[in-house]
Amino acid sequence: MQRAAGAKVSVDGVVVGEFSGPGLVVFVGVTHTDTALTATALANKIYDMRLFSRDHAKAVRVEIPDDASRELSAAELRLPVLIISQFTLYAETKKGRRPTWDQAAPGPVAEPLVDAVVLSLRERGVEVATGRFGADMQVSLVNDGPVTITVEVDG
Repeated sequence: MQRAAGAKVSVDGVVVGEFSGPGLVVFVGVTHTDTALTATALANKIYDMRLFSRDHAKAVRVEIPDDASRELSAAELRLPVLIISQFTLYAETKKGRRPTWDQAAPGPVAEPLVDAVVLSLRERGVEVATGRFGADMQVSLVNDGPVTITVEVDG
């Protein structure tokens, strides 16, 4: 997950998902033990994680009470999210020079779980843009901070 000042994803030169201004870019990898409960827990955790400041609130014109925490979540600021499926997050690189992806779930298992992350966020009223599962995507983003966090949840 990356805190971003803007992002977009293209497939074959066509933008298929984007947002401008502050938001989150989430690269989702699925492994064999993940479930729908894992997907929901991940969606909630990323959206509720406090990664933003009062300056971000000003940028999106959200009023924050004076007694609120200094760190704010995307949920508190009602920020957009760009979800990108990325099986390569489960690359095994301990041996040799060629990564393997044995820990990544196969497409028929992974795609519905990536969709479940998207659905969980949309059910919360989040503006969610996506890439295209299994496509060769070009992702452009402005990492804000930089802030990049690996998030794992138990399902």
